[in-house]
Amino acid sequence: MKRNSNAFLKNEYEELVKNDFDWKLRILQSGSAPHSIVDGKEVIMLCSNNYLNLSNHPKLIKAAIDAANKYGAGSGSVRAIAGTMKIHMDVEKKLAKFKGTESSLIYQTGFAANAGLIPQLVGKGDVIISDELNHGSIIDGVRLTKADRAVYKHKDMGELEKVLSDADKKYNRILVITDGVFSMDGDIAPMDKIVEISKEFGAMTYVDDAHGEGVIGPDGRGIGAHYGLEGEIDVEMGTFSKAFGVVGGLIAGSQDLVNFAYNKSRTWLLSGSHPPAVAGAQFAAIDVLEKEPEHVNNLWKNTKYFKNELKNMGFDTGESETPITPVMVGESSIAKELSDTLFKQGVFALPIVFPMVARDKARIRTMMNAGLNKDDLNKALRIFENLGKKLKII
Repeated sequence: MKRNSNAFLKNEYEELVKNDFDWKLRILQSGSAPHSIVDGKEVIMLCSNNYLNLSNHPKLIKAAIDAANKYGAGSGSVRAIAGTMKIHMDVEKKLAKFKGTESSLIYQTGFAANAGLIPQLVGKGDVIISDELNHGSIIDGVRLTKADRAVYKHKDMGELEKVLSDADKKYNRILVITDGVFSMDGDIAPMDKIVEISKEFGAMTYVDDAHGEGVIGPDGRGIGAHYGLEGEIDVEMGTFSKAFGVVGGLIAGSQDLVNFAYNKSRTWLLSGSHPPAVAGAQFAAIDVLEKEPEHVNNLWKNTKYFKNELKNMGFDTGESETPITPVMVGESSIAKELSDTLFKQGVFALPIVFPMVARDKARIRTMMNAGLNKDDLNKALRIFENLGKKLKII
């Protein structure tokens, strides 16, 4: 038999299209801003992770330009060889101070941090204990290990304690891993309790705070600061690609953790370092959060108003505690219809449908932005209310 080596590419894609599971890309034709041009249409942006609107902040743009002028367009190497520039070290020093930890390390992306560090922390004879709703990048990082795996029900501390107790005498290292802010539902992990319980069993704690960095905690310092646990979580992982408005993964913790990652984490060791412009913008983003608290304050002011108004209209916003506010719909087809009609009327908010969530848990996931004003929010709310009634969601 002569095998067609790549026929599966088309076949599997067509199957996705048939079941309406394929991603249909919309093209951003402006900067990512509260008002953006998408597919030629001006829309209110309610699905960007650019929570604080820092992608457009003049200090970040200037810092990126200045760094490129000083250091060039690229680093020329991986960090471990000749690609560590002074500007990279400056950002990591500033980040550690911002996070209240001994040290920090910046990766190419948040996904690279999870994929490159988790497999090095545990191996054969160890176990990872994971929240059942953890992000896909955590799941992929876990799959790359040779450790055993256990799962506890979402935020169920009684079950976590039971799983830890069962694992205590069976394994060498134990790693408890969770999202900080859960990206589909917008709720927050009880990190204070997770740390407390984990310490009883000598387990490491690892939190993916991608959606918490720049959002929760005093001045947006993340989940460690949110719970007053600065320096007590073994690994705080996050990203510059969301509230910080740039790109890049990060870990914050002890100097021992960073020394370990320097030498063990292959995604860090074998990836080219960030262009100087990126590092310059990262440094400026932290500086803005330290000196301009109005961005975080505006984000939460907008979040509370928008969330309360949706609830008053009769929408179900699930368990959300953060600027991620799901508008629960139920059926995937209705969620897609709602999203399409919202876009036609000037609001860009994407549906989250099966298989990313359960078949009866489809929703529109709205992401708040500090740069939106009251008129913007009221316009979006009026459209949501009209369409919600038309589609019999409320």
